[in-house]
Amino acid sequence: MMNQREKGIYKVTLVGTAVNALLIVIKLVAGIVGRSSAMVADAIHSLSDFVTDIIVLIFVRISGKPRDDNHGYGHGKFETLATLIIGLILAGAGVGLFANGLGMVIDSFHGRELPRPGMLALVVAVISIISKEILYRYTVIKGKSLNSQAVVANAWHHRSDAISSLGTLVGIAGAMFLGDRWRVLDPVAAILVSFFIVKTGYDIIKPSVIELLEGSLPANTEKEIRDIVMSVDGIKAIHNLRTRRIGNDIAVDLHAKMDGNMTLTEAHSLATHAERLLKSRFGAGTYISIHMEPAKPE
Repeated sequence: MMNQREKGIYKVTLVGTAVNALLIVIKLVAGIVGRSSAMVADAIHSLSDFVTDIIVLIFVRISGKPRDDNHGYGHGKFETLATLIIGLILAGAGVGLFANGLGMVIDSFHGRELPRPGMLALVVAVISIISKEILYRYTVIKGKSLNSQAVVANAWHHRSDAISSLGTLVGIAGAMFLGDRWRVLDPVAAILVSFFIVKTGYDIIKPSVIELLEGSLPANTEKEIRDIVMSVDGIKAIHNLRTRRIGNDIAVDLHAKMDGNMTLTEAHSLATHAERLLKSRFGAGTYISIHMEPAKPE
């Protein structure tokens, strides 16, 4: 049984899947019939969008499972893994677009006459830009409201596809209206767009790798955690703070020094109060472990 968050993620991803499936067919037909290599490459990029939608649908379902004997901290990192795969596919699509465009530019310099793109390719490029930009805005808003890294990453994949189509539009228009010697603009556009796509892929991959390698939370977040815990009257100091991210939740492990003369019940009450404050700030799914220690007498 899916919870409301999973249902929301499934809904927004299925919308993207439907749009991508339609665009793949339209772009491929327009690229072949309209004699545009940039449009064919754009269709391949849309295919990578379609694949990432499927990845999100599969992995988010897994990440939503409660913790079990084999996963004491839950399954949140499956969503991180999905985000990483999306970034890798996106970067791979950018490299593929670059290689394809570069090959055609080299062929042009060697005297090969490139085909003049048709009006169908131009029209489809405009349709692609509009539809993918709308899909990006819809997906990124939903992704942030659902607190899903994978959905937000997928939204940026939609945005990269819109920009890819924008470059394709410029290249096709130049190749169509500036004369035969400017037909090379069609593959040149694909090359320029590929750099942006690779950069977007890198921006998605980097935080996912840091999380999977148990990287600590940013320094400003750790400072906020310290300030929250130290706001509890009775906690005199904290040390050995360790943090990490687990999917959309965070884990906090620290040692809190308290008056050694208080009872265990009193010390436990202070630790529980600190836990409540942290969960109020960072979410109910925050994993917190507070080790209580007696403070040295002043």
